[in-house]
This record gives sequence, structure tokens and C-alpha cells, in this order.
Amino acid sequence: MLDDEVARSSTIPKLLDHLADEYVASVRVACTHGLFTDGALRRIQARPEVNEIVCTDTVPIPDQSRVGKLTVLSVMPAPAEATRRIHNGEPVSVLIRRPVRPSSPECRAA
Repeated sequence: MLDDEVARSSTIPKLLDHLADEYVASVRVACTHGLFTDGALRRIQARPEVNEIVCTDTVPIPDQSRVGKLTVLSVMPAPAEATRRIHNGEPVSVLIRRPVRPSSPECRAA
């Protein structure tokens, strides 16, 4: 289950209930921005079908608020490298990977 932002977690329990009705026994919850207000993180963790909760570090989560099922992934290396490159007058375009089209020479060579 993927969401861009989880604040109070009003949607996730409804989705988990629907998945339980469909006999889904194992769920991973992921979001980009984990605000987790009003005890949302503890409520999500309390659900037995939730095996893992994954979010990025775009919003700090205090150590005392973290729960056992929580995994926090760092996205800070990318903006830090971009900032370093801008500061040093280096190009940032090299940090962006362009998708390869099936008709491109790169694909035909493979």
C-alpha cells in the first residue's frame, strides 16, 4: 500500500479493512512523507496484517515515536549532492537519469 503522505492515517485503516475482506494477510505500508500525527504510527503498527511501515526522512520522526515495524529511508544524499554541485558550479543534470526508449540506439545495441 503506497501513499504520498500519511498524517492522521484515516485512509489506511479503511484500505486495510477492505484488503482483509479479500483475505489479504500481509501488507507493507509505504509513504513518501510520514507525518504520523495523533498516534497514527502506533495505530498502523497495531494492525496484525501490517508487516512493515516504510517512509522517507523528509519529515523527522523522533526516536521516541518510532515503532518496531518502521523503516526510514534517507533521501538526503540526492539533494545534498545537488546542493554541493550548484555551490561548486558543477552540472546537476548528471544526477537525473533519462529513461531509455525501446527504439533508442542503447536498446538496439543490447
